[in-house]
Amino acid sequence: MTSTSTPPGLARFNDLAEPAALAALHEACASTAWARRLLAARPYTTPETLYAASDAAMAELTTADLAQAMAGHPPIGRPTPGDPTSAREQSGMAGAADDLRAELLELNLAYQERFGHVFLICATGRTGEEMRDAVRERIGNPPEREREIVRTELGKINRIRLARLVEEDRQGRDA
Repeated sequence: MTSTSTPPGLARFNDLAEPAALAALHEACASTAWARRLLAARPYTTPETLYAASDAAMAELTTADLAQAMAGHPPIGRPTPGDPTSAREQSGMAGAADDLRAELLELNLAYQERFGHVFLICATGRTGEEMRDAVRERIGNPPEREREIVRTELGKINRIRLARLVEEDRQGRDA
């Protein structure tokens, strides 16, 4: 049982059975290693301790773990159909012109050919032009540098998704 001072959504997450908690974490990040590390550190007393655990787990992911995490993300400009999280995170592309969409598709393919994985960026709050500019800038990076940028971007995405998980839980309990 978690402390009564723990925020309700976080307390609910802490109290989930392991399979349900693992499923909730996999909604945030497809890396099993990341999710297992977060599960092992439960219970969390504050959202900040959850975010810190996420950051620490992200820092420890191997190249294979990062690849697993990236496999859970659709290309920029092509959110997963029927996935509200994907659509919300890529909302900056919602009204993008056809030429910008075509350019991003081309850049995504070139990036994937160069690095062997999808271009990953924390798209929340970014315009289509900002995302295009980022892929243009990053496509010339050495693979080692790009892997560390991806790790940082994944960490940002995970924090946003974990915050939403805690907030949704809180709203669900208040409804």
